[in-house]
Amino acid sequence: MTTFTEALHPFEFLYSQANGSRSLENITVMDGQNLQAGAVLGLVGTGAATSAAKAGGNTGNGTMGAVTVGAAAKVGAYVLTITAAAANAGTFSVVDPDGVALASGTVAVAYSQGGLSFTLADGATDFIVGDGFVITVASVPGKHAIYNNAATNGTQAAVGILAYATDATAGHTKAVMVARDAEVNAGMLGWNGQDSTAITAGTADLAALGILARATYP
Repeated sequence: MTTFTEALHPFEFLYSQANGSRSLENITVMDGQNLQAGAVLGLVGTGAATSAAKAGGNTGNGTMGAVTVGAAAKVGAYVLTITAAAANAGTFSVVDPDGVALASGTVAVAYSQGGLSFTLADGATDFIVGDGFVITVASVPGKHAIYNNAATNGTQAAVGILAYATDATAGHTKAVMVARDAEVNAGMLGWNGQDSTAITAGTADLAALGILARATYP
């Protein structure tokens, strides 16, 4: 016999809330996540990205500077490709994780498009056409993600509870969060495998917002 597990219904974890919509907040769930109702959330305060030369390496030995991630960025791999070579310079294209072409940039000139800011430095050996880098964005500021007490990007603090299941695997997705002044069923909250110490810390974060996690309703 096949066993089915029923997911939480929207707001099923909620015992009580403040009048009107005081307890609720419109949010954006960061892409790359598929979260169930009751998931405890944190807010990404700082974005994170890494960069690496294209597979097989480059002829030019210029380097990618620090990448700053803005709120308009997407989670995933941005592909930078040199499209025109020049002494101590050159032109490059950038394609975002969804295959959308962004504005072109110039080697050794600050670039800021699509939520990314960086400077691709020129090296002693100039880049040639086809050289490139992959910039992988792991998190985007201003978006909500699953609480992780071990994180350092802001999500180590619990800031609310997702009201209904939200599939953001295809992109940042609007959602609703219980953000303050509510009573919730502690047994229905989703902690994403966090240990008891992390859950205790997250529960305290929620309590500071007036969200009381109760084992039973009085």
